[in-house]
Amino acid sequence: MFTCTQCEKTFTSHGRLRKHMNIHSSKYGCSECGKGFRNNRDLELHRRSHSGEKPFECSVCSKRFIDSRALVAHSRIHSGEKPYKCHNCDKTFRLSCSLKKHTRVHTGEKPYKCFMCDMAFVQVVNLQNHMNVHSGDKPYMCFICDQTFRVSYHLKRHMRVHMGEKPYKCRTCDKAFSDSRILSVHMRFHTGEKPYKCHVCDKSFTMSYDLKCHMRVHTGEKPYKCQMCEKAFSDCRILNAHMRVHTGEKPYKCHLCDKAFSQSSGLIAHKRVHTGEKPYKCSACEKTFRLSVHLQVHRQRVHSD
Repeated sequence: MFTCTQCEKTFTSHGRLRKHMNIHSSKYGCSECGKGFRNNRDLELHRRSHSGEKPFECSVCSKRFIDSRALVAHSRIHSGEKPYKCHNCDKTFRLSCSLKKHTRVHTGEKPYKCFMCDMAFVQVVNLQNHMNVHSGDKPYMCFICDQTFRVSYHLKRHMRVHMGEKPYKCRTCDKAFSDSRILSVHMRFHTGEKPYKCHVCDKSFTMSYDLKCHMRVHTGEKPYKCQMCEKAFSDCRILNAHMRVHTGEKPYKCHLCDKAFSQSSGLIAHKRVHTGEKPYKCSACEKTFRLSVHLQVHRQRVHSD
């Protein structure tokens, strides 16, 4: 890391440190914090960060800004205007900086390089977050449960668990999620997309984790062991369900009759008692059943010849 001798700010390259040093040598210096600027206009804008002055107000939502340019960019949220267009894929953006970052997807450019492991990134913020991997720092702490995070966004995402906030909504079934990645996975249940394919048996999966667990069927690996009966499982979710055999916990409760179950599948099957639903249909005689096991028994007894 390269450290500024005047303010002790650190940088990932000597070039960035050299560019930063121009701030200290500038004749347009802030009397509050000593930061320097290229011209008087930028200095005046900066001074508003100390005074709290925000003279530019949005006529739609009354949000205020230090700089008129920030107000213009903000106004596009309301108007939907996206004047910056990618010439490679026609994707459009509200901000020129967003287009600049996006263009690197096409060019493959990753200008922000880690000097410790040679990894490179499209955005400087990604490099800054990555540096915490090397330092072990987790500077972002949840004030409710004290859990710490390497990346500010991870803390923001975590806070939704406490707040119950689920801003990402499925347009097909109105189910909502706290994380955009979970919504993306959920959408595959509607589209039928299964992008993760087993190279041994060609079985495909909606989630990468499910493929990882499936591969243990081929390898025989069962890393999740029960500490009470030494039974082992290939999937931690199966171990968690198994532990309820020992604890007697039944967290899945029917809201109609208060019957409880150790697994969600048991509750789903039980609800059909109330609804009368029989989703399992015999292809030979069209008789229907509430449980798949009942259909299997029926086929063996009635249609086994």
